[in-house]
Amino acid sequence: MENETKSGRRPGNTQTREAILEAAMTSFIENGYGGTTIRGVARAAGVDPALVMHFFGNKDGLFGESIRNGGMPVQQLVESFDGDLETLGERLATRYFTLWEDPEIGPRIKAVVVSAATSPAAAGILKDFMVHELAGPLVKHLGPDRPQQRALLAASQLMGIVFARYVIQIEIITALTLEEIVACVAPSIQRFLTGDLPLR
Repeated sequence: MENETKSGRRPGNTQTREAILEAAMTSFIENGYGGTTIRGVARAAGVDPALVMHFFGNKDGLFGESIRNGGMPVQQLVESFDGDLETLGERLATRYFTLWEDPEIGPRIKAVVVSAATSPAAAGILKDFMVHELAGPLVKHLGPDRPQQRALLAASQLMGIVFARYVIQIEIITALTLEEIVACVAPSIQRFLTGDLPLR
């Protein structure tokens, strides 16, 4: 007799882990951080909640890994760091806003940012991510004059603009084309990266 294929919940393999992360990201997009639960993610992924806990520990761990798994497109941003330092502001702004405009990637980034704005736990996770996984690689491309402050000032400037444009959607900001928003923001980003800073 042939072995029957067992039905029911998925086994704990790599594909299952990816399915959990995809279900989690969908929930963060649709329900926010506060409305996402381990049980709900497990149900959507077709696994037992204990398996979600096994892979990620708790909801904070699940959120952090969701960021790394595509919630924030780190590699695509880091790729824009390569090249002439004097045009880094324009490259970084262009890449960042282009990713936000992408119909698949944009909602994922928005879910991360909105979650951080509404949950102290999510905010702490995103802060650590920005400091270590975004600003960290950027620092390596900057000069010796306060590189970490420069990287985080640039990142904070970008975060504020995208919050106004894509999250709370201030009409004057949303009316700008991609080219216009980049042209307006890139010089400020470049100043943070290479210009004079009034710091002691």
